[in-house]
Amino acid sequence: MTQEKSRTGRFPTGLRRALIAFALAQFICSFAGSNMNVMISDISRDLGTTVQGVQLAITLFLLVMAALMIPGGKLTDVFGRKRCLIVGLILFGSGALLSAVAPDLAVLIIGYSVLEGVGTALLIPPVYILTTLLFKDLGSRARAFGAISAMGGVGAVAGPLIGGFIAYAVSWRAAFVAQALIVLVIVLLSRRAVRDPLPADRSRPFDVGGAVLSSAGLILIVLGILAADDDPGLMIGLLIAGGLVLAGFFVLMRRRERSGREPLLSLALFRNRASNLGLVTQNMQWLMVMGSSFVVSTYLQVVRGFNAIETGGVFTATTAGVLISSLGAERMARLRPQRTLIMAGFVVTIAGIALLLTLGRSSDSVWVMVPGLFVIGLGLGGMLTPSVNVVQSSFGEELQGEISGLSRSVSNLGSSLGAALAGTILVAGVDSTAPGRAYVLAMLAVAAAGLVGLVAAAFLPRTQPSA
Repeated sequence: MTQEKSRTGRFPTGLRRALIAFALAQFICSFAGSNMNVMISDISRDLGTTVQGVQLAITLFLLVMAALMIPGGKLTDVFGRKRCLIVGLILFGSGALLSAVAPDLAVLIIGYSVLEGVGTALLIPPVYILTTLLFKDLGSRARAFGAISAMGGVGAVAGPLIGGFIAYAVSWRAAFVAQALIVLVIVLLSRRAVRDPLPADRSRPFDVGGAVLSSAGLILIVLGILAADDDPGLMIGLLIAGGLVLAGFFVLMRRRERSGREPLLSLALFRNRASNLGLVTQNMQWLMVMGSSFVVSTYLQVVRGFNAIETGGVFTATTAGVLISSLGAERMARLRPQRTLIMAGFVVTIAGIALLLTLGRSSDSVWVMVPGLFVIGLGLGGMLTPSVNVVQSSFGEELQGEISGLSRSVSNLGSSLGAALAGTILVAGVDSTAPGRAYVLAMLAVAAAGLVGLVAAAFLPRTQPSA
């Protein structure tokens, strides 16, 4: 399975099947993070909760992923990458089934936010670690990451479309049943097609203290953002507490390294300039993906009164944009440096937001959103893969478990920040006399994140295009 492409330019059968399993796994996790956006009204009505309650469930799902991704990446070294992949898929599928029968918001949070979130944190690091280990040369690895990242992007932007169709045709509960069925397919495919080239090492220590501190710090920061509308004082306190806990985490990591003990996260990961900047771009990209999806979906349903299928339908444009730019990503990688592709992606995405805001206020029709969402999709699809490749390729095999966990944690933190930050701005103004103004402010916050990502990308090294 570790053989590279054949003379026809295609990967061997074993590698192709493994790549399909990895891409589907990334797809379903990204899909789970965004498909609920178009079912907010249906879920809140069915479970007797509010828009804020559903936003909390979505944000907690993304937050659990982000908080546990670093420990999840480390556990792959101890228990094995394939085993963690399978266990994560089983947890994810179990959570989906529990969510499908949830009688209230509390059970939905247990199934969706907790079980699916923990399952994702276990299964995603192995996807990226095994991809790095199985696809040896840079060109093959770039193609594999391109396929996986593209499926992740498609899952995120097609989530509202597919979820809206299922909710309209059957029920929002059926969307969770569909998730469980796809997970079953991935489990069956992974058991046969995926092989772990490195043995598990049960003797390796696991830094429990570091895992607790890293998770607690991220949770406090996102909860602080969620508290912004209700209690600004509490928000500041949570943000400060989160910052202090994360500072304590890095102090602990430094002490463990100096004493010769293995830390949860090697500080060497933060001494690579290209990787650090790539992580910033990943965080901002996924903030824009989830922030724009949540804001537009909520605005169309709660403020404009469109149903799930109408709301999901307009996201066909974003899906088409992501697919078009993702399909051309490999060719563009041979022609342009990764830095250029990432910068162009941010510029195009910000332009899409500007177009969305300009045309969206010119008519009451939902379809005026299409041009802006299409351009947003083009921008996002063109830069997701280069950012992943910059980060993952900055380190050797010995650090792949840690950098994979860190990379996915940073990306999912971006998603949770997008739902929390932009969502809080929007939800706070939904019941006001000017909900349209809250929508504009929320989308401007997403655009501001794009500017931060653009600046970070501008400082990436000027590398040559991939061969």
